[in-house]
Amino acid sequence: MLLTDTIEKKLIEAFHPERLAVINESHMHAGHQPGFDGGGETHMRVRIVSSAFTGMSRVARHRAINDVLKPELDAGLHALAVEPAAPGEATRW
Repeated sequence: MLLTDTIEKKLIEAFHPERLAVINESHMHAGHQPGFDGGGETHMRVRIVSSAFTGMSRVARHRAINDVLKPELDAGLHALAVEPAAPGEATRW
């Protein structure tokens, strides 16, 4: 299973989102480190709208997502950009 799919599945189970996009941005980081060609799944962006985030601070939302994805981060996911929102909040996407 692709890491993108694993992340999506875990976030759906944990937050039951109204909207979710898991985007592999690894290719955008090619050449940033010696020997890194931008392949694989090392840099991800998560865009998520869930009622689970209602009343939570931005930091608390990020922590909740990082807690769910801790095994993936520990296993080598290098970067995780998170754009969480509660229903009705403005998003840039």
